[in-house]
Amino acid sequence: MGKFFTKGRIALLIIFSVLIIDQIIKVWIKTHMYWHESIRVTDWFYIYFTENNGMAFGMEIFGKLFLTSFRIIAVGVIGWFLYKFVKQGMKTGFIVCVSLILTGALGNIIDSVFYGVLFNESTHSQIASFMPEGGGYAPLFYGKVVDMFYFPIIDTNWPEWMPFVGGEHFIFFSPIFNFADAAISCGIIALLLFYSKYLNDSYHAIKKS
Repeated sequence: MGKFFTKGRIALLIIFSVLIIDQIIKVWIKTHMYWHESIRVTDWFYIYFTENNGMAFGMEIFGKLFLTSFRIIAVGVIGWFLYKFVKQGMKTGFIVCVSLILTGALGNIIDSVFYGVLFNESTHSQIASFMPEGGGYAPLFYGKVVDMFYFPIIDTNWPEWMPFVGGEHFIFFSPIFNFADAAISCGIIALLLFYSKYLNDSYHAIKKS
């Protein structure tokens, strides 16, 4: 069993598993919910359908085509490094982290490249359909990334006595994100916590190889 689950196969398993789960969730949300429709799971967890043109957690910088191109280049670079890491026999946990980052970026690329062509517009009054007769809502490379996980862990108002922000509404952790964003975040956090020194050593080992 150990011989079957080689480091390369573990990386591929993570890539395909995370990618499939991410896309299943996004397609279901896109074809079953109105734009900005919300489903309450608990007081601190909602399924809230929204879309964004930017990077992880809805951040928007530069133009849409630049962001999509940047994602594709980044995935190519990360994929090349992952291949080298596997060849070099790096630690399994390290390879898992890099695989999560790669797959998360790839999952959002699929939205950006193809969703504009594959779906029509999601609105407050229209649920999108797959491969509509009238065509999609945007050209290739101009699709929007589907987000849905919302965790308003603390939703309250600042005390009136506080200077500057007194009485204002406050939400702790307001970003809305998707499964791919979560994969990227988990991969990066684990790298920083457990493999920061190993990451530097691995980079120098690849440069020498």
